[in-house]
Amino acid sequence: MNILVANLGSTSFKFRLFRFDPATTLGAGGAGGATMLAKGGYERVTDYGQAIDDCLAELKAAGHVRSAADLHGVGFKTVLGKGVTGCVPADDRVIAALEGFKEIAPAHNPPYAAGIKRFSEKLPGVPLVALFETAFYQWMPEAATRYAVPEAWYQAGVRRFGFHGASHKFIAERSAEMLGRADIADRVRGLYQSGPVPTQGPALRVVSCHLGGSSSVTGIRDGVAVGTSMGLSPQSGLPQNNRVGDLDSAAVPFVMKTLGLPLAEVERQMTKEGGLLGLSGVSNDLRDINAAAAQGNARAKLALEVFTHSARHWIGAFHFELNGCDALVFTAGIGENNPDMRAAFCAGLDQLGIVIDPAKNAALRGTEGEISAAHSRVKILVIPANEELVVARETVRCIQSQKK
Repeated sequence: MNILVANLGSTSFKFRLFRFDPATTLGAGGAGGATMLAKGGYERVTDYGQAIDDCLAELKAAGHVRSAADLHGVGFKTVLGKGVTGCVPADDRVIAALEGFKEIAPAHNPPYAAGIKRFSEKLPGVPLVALFETAFYQWMPEAATRYAVPEAWYQAGVRRFGFHGASHKFIAERSAEMLGRADIADRVRGLYQSGPVPTQGPALRVVSCHLGGSSSVTGIRDGVAVGTSMGLSPQSGLPQNNRVGDLDSAAVPFVMKTLGLPLAEVERQMTKEGGLLGLSGVSNDLRDINAAAAQGNARAKLALEVFTHSARHWIGAFHFELNGCDALVFTAGIGENNPDMRAAFCAGLDQLGIVIDPAKNAALRGTEGEISAAHSRVKILVIPANEELVVARETVRCIQSQKK
């Protein structure tokens, strides 16, 4: 069974072709992206239709997908849909849901809607599946989803949704396996088909830190999210690469009046000039900020400290909510490859049972492993992100369930 995973960003298109089962990567590629452009890479993607055509041509030239008959499904890591979540067929209802919330996720929803339409035109008869980033959070307690806003706002859709769901779901499953809890791993694998099912044994409490160009922290009990740092949109929570993160709502009317800025310009600055870029004044890339901080740049140092402070705030919140923690997990680009940030997040937390092993931590970059000290009550794990695999697996399950 061949499953193509399509990942459409605001300026990029990436793909990965899997063959099941077991899952094997047959091909991968892509184009665009602001970071790649800044580093001298590909031009940004502006024509997603052409990017998709190029993807299919590349797979055909490699002999992987000679015709639509060689492809059994296409999975999309969709972000946010109005009135729709979970893992569902990517049909007209999904396109309408994406368009209904395009103001909240303007960098992602229009490209995904366009991508789904293009694939349906190019591959008629091939099942298309959308796995929403919000899916992992659909079982959070209602209190964890609500803002203290007028009821009419809530009915219009103003609530905490949560994002990076595919990444945190993978962490929930893989951390359970690493901790010897096959029952929890099985629960996570079947989550989108059966919902949470009862488990035996003590609760498994995990705090998952997805740290990258955008970052989020999620509390997980027995494989199910109980809360997350991101809210109504991917702009909230921790400071992002160039997005402001959490901000007092009074700041928007204040700067509009004080600086004479129209709303559209305020939105642009919050989503393009804020975050680590706004704090550091150097870059939105943590590698550049680290280098500047090492040379004594005070703003770069402050950016690292603010990022650390925010992450520790959310780690602490979920440690409290879960009544303890069995595993603290780092994933995504920063989480997997930056020992200094991991050490900063864990510093001085011995009274919470979190003690990092400096040697293990320094040695681990981009690979899976444990970095906690021998006497640490909490296991500190590094698990490389594998969102595409999650999307591919769920696409297979959705297609199979539709056939029953």
